[in-house]
Amino acid sequence: MLQYVPALIIGFAFGWLLQKAGLTRYSKIVNVFRFTDLAVLKFMMSAMVVGMIGVYALKDLGLVSLVGTMPTYIVGNLVGGLIFGVGMAGAGY
Repeated sequence: MLQYVPALIIGFAFGWLLQKAGLTRYSKIVNVFRFTDLAVLKFMMSAMVVGMIGVYALKDLGLVSLVGTMPTYIVGNLVGGLIFGVGMAGAGY
């Protein structure tokens, strides 16, 4: 159970940063869908890049091992992504 504590701390810190940056406001999220304010996308891209660097740094230090992933079901992922995106846009979030 103690191994989950760092992940929880990082998750709370990430959520706090999202909140402090104002990226959880309705107007910011709606403007992403209108392509007028890309601050949320820039923040999330930055987070993904930092995460990728962190994972590979941990791998190089020998702290984690990366194993292969199972093949994905492309059609299911596309349909699920479309349903999620249409739902988010329709709800105005």
